[in-house]
Amino acid sequence: MNDTNAHDTVRSVLWRGDRLRLLDQRKLPFAEDYLDCTTPEEVAQAIRDLVVRGAPAIGIAAAWGVVLAARRGRNAIDSALPLLRAARPTAVNLMWALDRMQRAAATDADPQALEAEAQRIQDEDLAANRHMGALGAGLLGENVGVLTHCNTGSLATAGYGTALGVIRAGVSSGAITRVFAGETRPWLQGARLTMWELGHDAIAATLVSDSAAAHLMKSGQVQWVVVGADRIAANGDVANKIGTYQLAIVARHHGVKFMVVAPASTVDMATASGADIEIEMRDPHELLSHAGQRTVVEGAVAWNPVFDVTPAGLIDAIVTERGVIEHPDGNSMRALFA
Repeated sequence: MNDTNAHDTVRSVLWRGDRLRLLDQRKLPFAEDYLDCTTPEEVAQAIRDLVVRGAPAIGIAAAWGVVLAARRGRNAIDSALPLLRAARPTAVNLMWALDRMQRAAATDADPQALEAEAQRIQDEDLAANRHMGALGAGLLGENVGVLTHCNTGSLATAGYGTALGVIRAGVSSGAITRVFAGETRPWLQGARLTMWELGHDAIAATLVSDSAAAHLMKSGQVQWVVVGADRIAANGDVANKIGTYQLAIVARHHGVKFMVVAPASTVDMATASGADIEIEMRDPHELLSHAGQRTVVEGAVAWNPVFDVTPAGLIDAIVTERGVIEHPDGNSMRALFA
């Protein structure tokens, strides 16, 4: 029986009554520093600067940003909502959480009422992650190796994680015997964050370069690729961290199964397909330097999309807290989310 409290000690979004405390993920794994936000402007800046990242965690942080705005009055809420929405455009959880806070504010803009709503959003995400972990682990089989991409654990959510929640549950049940994490360039979320988080929770893992994924799958050590999502379209296409699409292609070639794990808040039935998803572009200088040191010849240019879209046809299963969709398409998506 899986123990949902096993391998689960990290919390990155913490409400402290009068401020939002965020574990500064830019400084991991070498420093565990926290940033306190006391205004919605500071929360929006923290989201833009990747102090907090991961679609569910971004939405939760934004909900607390609305609470901070409510302390200034109703007009401050109206001003804060578009500011927070603009912080990261691809992650639908951000819009979902702000829509929910906006509806709550229309009924009762009292800060205490909004604080209760933000806390519900956070608590529901943790419960959903634990349920998804059990559902996803039930698909794995026995003695399997998994490869994950980016960071989808407690650092990216209220706790436990989405794809890392499945890995936590699979390790606890004994189904998973090998865990591999890709570096996830250019921000190295896999190397800096996932490896730190797994080590923190005593889950043995092996880091691989992004370019080693195909060779790793060919070796037979991996039976599943398990990733999260920032937006899932109505036809089952999935936007996730750049590099996910190529992993899905390689997995299909090598007979490795591909699982996407995300809460229902990540599903956007108003977006028909992946072609309609806005892909965030970041500063090209993120590719031209490392740790503040330029690594590319002067005059070079770079193209730096943060996400890509994996077509539904390459996905074996989408796991949400509402259930599992195997071989997703428009019909199966409507059946669960219409």
